[in-house]
Amino acid sequence: MASKAVFMDRDDTLAKDIPYCDDPDRFQVYPDVPKAIARLNEAGFLVIVITNQSGIGRGYFDEDTLSRVHRSMMDQVSAGGGRIDDIFYCPHTPDDHCSCRKPEIGMGLAAVSKYDIDVSRSYMIGDADKDLEFGRRLGCRRSIKVGDGIGFSDAVDMILQDVIDC
Repeated sequence: MASKAVFMDRDDTLAKDIPYCDDPDRFQVYPDVPKAIARLNEAGFLVIVITNQSGIGRGYFDEDTLSRVHRSMMDQVSAGGGRIDDIFYCPHTPDDHCSCRKPEIGMGLAAVSKYDIDVSRSYMIGDADKDLEFGRRLGCRRSIKVGDGIGFSDAVDMILQDVIDC
């Protein structure tokens, strides 16, 4: 049976956006994120981060630096009881017109292939219209926009309630 997943944006979804963050010590996940991710893990969801990282394409930092930032994120989530299963990132700038930069779905298709994900049982959480469009194009059951009074934990509550209601 195919896996179910929650795809999620990184900046302004899991942590405050620090433009072109190249310092793992400056990257701090929101306090509610680790426990909310743990709830998704316990419900049997893969947790997959999908993030545009044009700082690489712009030459602001390299992939090693991004890897250290992502390691910090994963460690913070793990320390709070959660687990991020994988991270897919697009290193390109908007001018590159690639197939992986959200709202394009290249990163999602790669995740679906790697983990045999059933997108009809999967969700997307993000703070921007491009994240919602990504989820729609990929075929996710639902995409949830955080911000304007809806926090990450609220989005997880909505997903878990949706699963119960099905």
